[in-house]
Amino acid sequence: MKRRAFLGALGAASLESSTPGVRREIFLRSPGKGTAVMAYAFYSERTGGAMISVEQRWSRSDTIDIAYIRQSKDNGRTWGPPIERLTGEKRPKGMLRRHTRAGYVDPKTGRYIEFWLEGILPTDDPLEGMRQWNLWYRVGVNGAPQQVIHEGNAFGAGHPLPGVYTGKNCVMLGDQTSVPVTAKDGTILLPVEISHLGPNGEYHNPGGGLTYTDAALLHGRWKGGHLVWRMSELVEGDPEKSTRGMVEPTVQILDDGRILMVLRGSNDKKFHLPGRRWVSFSSDGGWKWTEPKPWTYTTGESFFSPSACSQLLKHSSGRLFWLGNITPANPRGNRPRYPFVIGEVDRKQGLLKKDSDGVVDDRQPGESDILTLSNFYAREDRETREIVLHMTRLFALPDGWEGDAMIYRIQI
Repeated sequence: MKRRAFLGALGAASLESSTPGVRREIFLRSPGKGTAVMAYAFYSERTGGAMISVEQRWSRSDTIDIAYIRQSKDNGRTWGPPIERLTGEKRPKGMLRRHTRAGYVDPKTGRYIEFWLEGILPTDDPLEGMRQWNLWYRVGVNGAPQQVIHEGNAFGAGHPLPGVYTGKNCVMLGDQTSVPVTAKDGTILLPVEISHLGPNGEYHNPGGGLTYTDAALLHGRWKGGHLVWRMSELVEGDPEKSTRGMVEPTVQILDDGRILMVLRGSNDKKFHLPGRRWVSFSSDGGWKWTEPKPWTYTTGESFFSPSACSQLLKHSSGRLFWLGNITPANPRGNRPRYPFVIGEVDRKQGLLKKDSDGVVDDRQPGESDILTLSNFYAREDRETREIVLHMTRLFALPDGWEGDAMIYRIQI
């Protein structure tokens, strides 16, 4: 598959990057072998350079050992001291785990919202989260924790959303890239995934892959200093075509007002299936959704994509970008998660423009084939208008995880 080194104007690459137009440097180093660092930075005010950074240290999959929060007042040039955030705590019923997700500044109100997952895992197995995770948020850096609960007397902490019952299934923000957007009327649109309920009212995995989820869009309306939530209909995949359902949705609003949702799928355990990215559209503000189909180029041509998160990012120029993994051959479930690319989305069709996808990073000669270029977050730099990508070059090695948190500056 022929692909440009990068789209747009070329710039001087750093010594650590061989891709023109991309500068790569270490954001936070790993403290040592057996620990990978994933770190991201978000703007915390409507204008200016105030930022918050979240550092997460991992020694096994889907578990954050410890997290730190830092703040910057100068667009990330300098950072204040790290403040520890509790991510695990033993409880009588198991281990309480928290997973911090992306912070978001509502452009209408200027309020900063922080989201995270929280659940008690009976034996501290990450897969137990499929029955335990709930979604929480706070308004402001030090705001009071609030659980995301659907409006109406029928809902509460143990039954927070339609079809979600703690202990039977869960609601999640799949990764840092499931970032909310604000609609014209001020509604906060938050893309989530919900583990699938079977006919017996328990979590059910009809695809046979590692996990199985449906997607949905939560609608949050401001009422004083908190949000009142309602949920859309489910975006349900076909387990015969995606063995893990519809995973880690990312959304943006197109020029005609439709909402575009791009989703992760999988051919986990059924490698004869094509590994695709999936797409669904809403024409009524995000309540009803089209049946998800494989996402294509504007020419109608298909492409391969592993089971990994992705992100839609609207730039101040008006252009809409997609960041994720596209592979030259059919992937096997999650792998390979390289190369990592960025491409431009047609704002009318909601499809990826052919030949717009350019490589940001890739496996280098001599590197392990289990390199993971995923679990990322992208934003626009308010000063330079570059796209800034936070991503760890992650290696899950037999003797322990390793990887420094990187920052990539991409000229467009």
